[in-house]
Amino acid sequence: MNAIVERIADFLKKYPPFNILSFEELTIVALNIKVINLEKNKTLFQIDDVLHDSFYVVASGTINLSVISDAEETLLNKCVEGDVFGLRPFFAKNNYMMTAKAREECIVYTIPIATFRPFVAQNEEVLNFLLESFASNTSNPTDRENKGKLLSDNVIFSSQPSEIQHFQSLSYNKMPLKVPPASIIKEVAQLMTDNLLDNVIILDQNLPIGIVTDTDMRSKIATGRFPITSTIDTIMSSPVITVVENVSLAEAQLLLLKYNVSHLCVTQDGSIKSEVKGIITEHDLVVAQASNPGFLIKEIKRAQDAKELQKVRTKLSDLIQTSIAKNIPLLHIINIASEINLAIIKRSVELAILELGSPPARFAWLSIGSQGRKEQLLITDQDNILVFEDVAADKYRDVKDYFIKLAKKTVGTLQKVGYEPCPNGHVASNLQWCKSLTEWTKQYTNWINSPGENRNENCSIFLDYEIAFGEPKIEEMLTDIIFNNVKKNKLFFDYLGNDALRKPPPISFFKKFNVEETGINKDKFDIKIRALMPLIDAARLFTLSQNIQGINNTYMRFKQLAMVDSKHSEIYLNCAEAFLTLSKIRTLEGLKNDSDGQYINLEDLSKVDKEKLKNALAPMKELEDLIKDTFQLTKFS
Repeated sequence: MNAIVERIADFLKKYPPFNILSFEELTIVALNIKVINLEKNKTLFQIDDVLHDSFYVVASGTINLSVISDAEETLLNKCVEGDVFGLRPFFAKNNYMMTAKAREECIVYTIPIATFRPFVAQNEEVLNFLLESFASNTSNPTDRENKGKLLSDNVIFSSQPSEIQHFQSLSYNKMPLKVPPASIIKEVAQLMTDNLLDNVIILDQNLPIGIVTDTDMRSKIATGRFPITSTIDTIMSSPVITVVENVSLAEAQLLLLKYNVSHLCVTQDGSIKSEVKGIITEHDLVVAQASNPGFLIKEIKRAQDAKELQKVRTKLSDLIQTSIAKNIPLLHIINIASEINLAIIKRSVELAILELGSPPARFAWLSIGSQGRKEQLLITDQDNILVFEDVAADKYRDVKDYFIKLAKKTVGTLQKVGYEPCPNGHVASNLQWCKSLTEWTKQYTNWINSPGENRNENCSIFLDYEIAFGEPKIEEMLTDIIFNNVKKNKLFFDYLGNDALRKPPPISFFKKFNVEETGINKDKFDIKIRALMPLIDAARLFTLSQNIQGINNTYMRFKQLAMVDSKHSEIYLNCAEAFLTLSKIRTLEGLKNDSDGQYINLEDLSKVDKEKLKNALAPMKELEDLIKDTFQLTKFS
C-alpha cells in the first residue's frame, strides 16, 4: 500500500462513520478517494446542481454550507476537518438543496458512493449513523460535542430563515388520552374503548412517565399476569420515547425502529420534561407513507389497470396541494410530480405490452410538451410520440401496426387516468406521430430547415421531450438530429424568435392586465398563453442557440443560460424566478377549480397576489428585447 493511501486511511479512521470500518475496508475507500484542492470562495456544489456520484470529507480548511431564503444567503453549518457532507446522493434523486463553498483554502476528499455503498449495506452501525444523521438533520448523532459531523443536505428552507424542516411532516392525534398513575386498569380500558383509541399516556405532575397500549392490555391483563383492579402504572411501558412537535416522517420511522416501539409521545420541546402535545402511532406513519412519493411509485409499479393508476394520480394531486400549503419550494414539488407522472406513463406502456406481447422492434415512447419539460403539476392534456427503430421494408407494416395498437392502448389508459389526449392530435396513436427513426429524422429535418411551411403545425412542442419508456439511444439519436440541424440555422431561429414574440402581451400600455374579451373565460387572465408560454418559448430558443443539451425544464434552462451567458445572467435569473411564481399561481388556480388553471379570475386574487403576478411579468420586456437583439427577426416578422 502506498504512503498516500495509508495516510488517507489513517486520517479517516479518526472520524465516524469511518472509525467503524475495518482496516481492509478503509484501505478500499482510501484507494478510491480523489483529492480536491479548493481555493477560497470556490464552490463545490450549489443549490439545484445535479447530484454528484460522490460525497465529501473535509481534510483541511472550512467548508460553508448555505441556503438562499428571501434572497439572502443563510449559513447553515461550517464543516471542518473530519466532517462529512454532500450525502444527498445517497438518499435522494433530486438536485442539491444547499451550496457548499470553501471559506478558505481547503483540501477535500471525494468518496465515490459506488465504493462506499457496500459498506453501508453490510454494516448496520454505519447505516444507522447515516440514517440517523439524515433523519435528524443534526451534527454527528453519536457525539454532539466533538468533530465528525455528518450533514444530510436534506433541508428545505421555509419562509422563516431559522426554520429548517424535512419535506414531509406528520399528522397525528393532538388530543391524546391522559391519566394519572393511580388510575384503575379497568376504568382506563373502558376509557380507551369509549374513545376508540389504542393508547393512553400516564402523567405525573403533568409530565409523561409512561404509556399503555392495546398490546399491554393483551399481554399483561388478558393473560392474567396482572389483575384488572391494579393501577395503570403497574403495566405501563416506561420511559416514554418523546419527539418534538414538528417531527418529520423520516425521524419518526427511525425512532420506532431504533427503540422497537409502536408509539411516540409528542411533547413541547421533545423531552419527557415538557407538556404532552400528542401521540404518533405506527398507523399515522402508514397513512403518511401512502402519500409519500416513494410509496406512490411502488403503487404505480404494482398497478394492474387504469383504475389503480388513477387512484395514485389523485393522491399526487393531494400531495401537491398539501406541499404548496406547507410552503415547500415549488421546484421540489415539480421534481416529485414529474417522477410520479413519468412512472404512470411508463406503467401504462408496460400494461399495453403485457396485453399485446413483446414489441417486434426497439422503440422509445416520448412525452412531449409540459411533461417533456417536467412541468406537469396539474392534470393537463397528454402529448406524446412513438419512435421505433428502422426495420426491413417487408416487416415495416406489421411493426407499425403493432406500435399503433400499443399507442392506442397506452393513450386509452392515460385517458382513463385523467390525461385527455391533446385536442390537436399530438398523441402516438395518431399515425402521423408513430413513425420509424428515419421518418422522424426527415420530419425534424424538414421542420428545422423549412420552418413555417405548415402554419397550422406547431413544431416547437416536439422540441421538448423526455423518454418515458424504451430505448434511450433512440432519444439520443433524435437529439443529435435536432442539434446538428439547428447549428447556425438563422432561418429556424428567426422562426422560433418570432413565434416567441407573437403571443398576446400580458399587460396593456396603461399597465393593466390584458384579459379575455369574449367567450366563457371573459374577463379572465390567460396565464398560459400570455405569461408562461413566452418564457417557455424563449428558454427553448436560447438553449437551442447556445447548444445546451439535456435540459428541458424551463426554470433549469434559464438557470443554465445564466451560467453560460453571464452578460445577460440577471435577465435569465429574473425569468427563472418569474416562471416559478407564474407556475405556482396557475397550479393554485387549477387545484382550487379542478381545472388546468389556464384562466385566472383576477377578482379572486388578493392585492398581494395581483402584485406578485404583475411583478412576475416584469422581465418579459427585457426578454423580448434580448430576443430581438440576438436574432435577426426578419422573414417571419
